[in-house]
Amino acid sequence: QVQLVESGGGLTQAGGSLRLSCAASGRTFSTLGMGWFRQAPGKEREFVTAISWSGGSTLSADSVLGRFTISRDNAKNTVYLQMNSLKPEDTAVYYCAANPGGWALPMPNKYDYWGQGTQVTVSS
Repeated sequence: QVQLVESGGGLTQAGGSLRLSCAASGRTFSTLGMGWFRQAPGKEREFVTAISWSGGSTLSADSVLGRFTISRDNAKNTVYLQMNSLKPEDTAVYYCAANPGGWALPMPNKYDYWGQGTQVTVSS
């Protein structure tokens, strides 16, 4: 089992920045592939970005390329999402997820473990 706890969400203006953190426990973090997903009201959950177990491979949705950066610290069992140049359309609940395969994957059904989510609101 893996427990994931997100933090760092909040309210910011368009053009601002936020950094989300996701702390993991319960299984060797360094073997897990990690991803960030988001879900806006009335919309399906969508892929944001992911990172492989070593941090050597990342994958991002086109909508966040050049603005969002995923990173991980295996010594701290934590994955981060740095979000810059935020837009109102980035408003959503952001979820951290873990896949035992260790890869950077965009498909939600490949992730076995999910956090509770953290709200990000970007005002115009």
